[in-house]
Amino acid sequence: MIGCSYSGSLPLSWGRVFEITCTALQLQFQPALSLCLNFLEQEIDAHSCLDVASFAEAYGMPELLEVANSFVLRHFQNVAATPKFQDLPAKKLIRYLKSDSLFLPSELVVFKAVVAWIEACPSKRLKLTKELMKKVHFPLMNVKEFNEVKTTKLWSERNTEGLYLTILEDFHSHHVAPRTLCRVYLPKDSLVLVGGDQISADFSRRSPSRELWFGNSLRNYTGIVKNVEWRLLGEMPKPPRLSHEVAVLTGKLYVVGGQSYEGTLEVFNSTYRYDPLQNLWERLADLHKTRCNFSMVVLDRMIYAIGGDIDPETNLDSVERYCPNTDTWRYFSRPLDMTLSCHAATMLDGKIFISGGLDCRHQCRVSMFLYHPERGTTYLAEMSQPRARHCMETLNGNIYVAGGVTVDENMTSIDQLACEFYDSVSDLWSALTPLAVPHVGAASVVLEGMLYVLGGYCQEDYRETRLVHRYDPTIQFWENMGEMPGPNTDIRAFPQKYATKHILNPCAAVNTEAC
Repeated sequence: MIGCSYSGSLPLSWGRVFEITCTALQLQFQPALSLCLNFLEQEIDAHSCLDVASFAEAYGMPELLEVANSFVLRHFQNVAATPKFQDLPAKKLIRYLKSDSLFLPSELVVFKAVVAWIEACPSKRLKLTKELMKKVHFPLMNVKEFNEVKTTKLWSERNTEGLYLTILEDFHSHHVAPRTLCRVYLPKDSLVLVGGDQISADFSRRSPSRELWFGNSLRNYTGIVKNVEWRLLGEMPKPPRLSHEVAVLTGKLYVVGGQSYEGTLEVFNSTYRYDPLQNLWERLADLHKTRCNFSMVVLDRMIYAIGGDIDPETNLDSVERYCPNTDTWRYFSRPLDMTLSCHAATMLDGKIFISGGLDCRHQCRVSMFLYHPERGTTYLAEMSQPRARHCMETLNGNIYVAGGVTVDENMTSIDQLACEFYDSVSDLWSALTPLAVPHVGAASVVLEGMLYVLGGYCQEDYRETRLVHRYDPTIQFWENMGEMPGPNTDIRAFPQKYATKHILNPCAAVNTEAC
């Protein structure tokens, strides 16, 4: 302390920092204390964070305690591998496991940490197994991860067999338990499906869905056999809907417009937003026009709703923009050049590209154009064939279109199996491998550098396409990724590329004040 008063510096290391900090506290010597706290905050690592947390708690230092606890939660996998972790009191361990800020690569990390902690002192800790296992969200594991759970030696202990059977049943339920709200995972690509329908020519028998499904993992088997593991996450607010649109903006899910069948056709203008961290659905401002079969993009933190059908006979040329800061939709003075529905839109280099769709006479369009909110429409090279109710996504700097319907020489709507991609630099379209089966009204998403086309139906016989296909541009081949989990027609999908993995509570209530 005396040396520090002259030099303004301290020779600090983990071997002496706690003792010097304690002395600085006792003497109320602020310069030395500041240096110690800076060291503790800047040099904290997986091996020291639990000691820092205990020290801060013992000496009543809330700001330092917050730093230490935050480090534990953000680096939980590394912290759990240290000897200090096995000395954690049970209450502290449970507190960390319950935190919504626990940052993980997978749920298996939590399970392994709990098992290691129990096995460090089984005579005293085995009795806590049931309580600790409640903090592990087993339904979020994939099959490969759960196989490691199954082979854990812990289940050979007395009184744990019954607990394992309960966990096994929980895992096979394919539902996320209502107690599960949100878990923060390391960033990885995944997908979520929203709403949709099961096809039927008899509208009175159609049953739109409120379900949200999460692609928990992609399973690769021997050869070309693959599959997506699905989990039912929950439901969006009533009513159920199809032909709607979804967007993700600042980590929140927006569900807009769409239609439903409850005896008669009903088209919506409603907007809902889901906040996963608050576990809350909100009813936001309505669109000015009811819309279904429209397209929606996010540009400059604004949501654009483009065209669509107002009823079975009338489609729209108008464009509306939603501002989340003011919760308002407003029209643009520059509508589309034509009324348009069942088209597709995507973003590339900050520009809105729109392809195909149905015009006012409900004829398939072959056009591709840029839409600028202020300047209007700029036409580009046309696709090789007309198409509507198709998918369009941006991948590796190009724009890909797949699926949908087209017209034959008699102007009859038929399934469109041909696929192509657009190079915006050369303004040229090129063909790619066609689809093996029809995907009309399918969902699409880009994940990990590949294009997914999900579900849809066959235009010619109204047979459902309950398959997921994935196009890999490196091998130029469509892979069969297994079946859809539930409704699969006029469904919507979005890629999840955020650090928070959104786990939706089926019991989440709509904010009635916002309604």
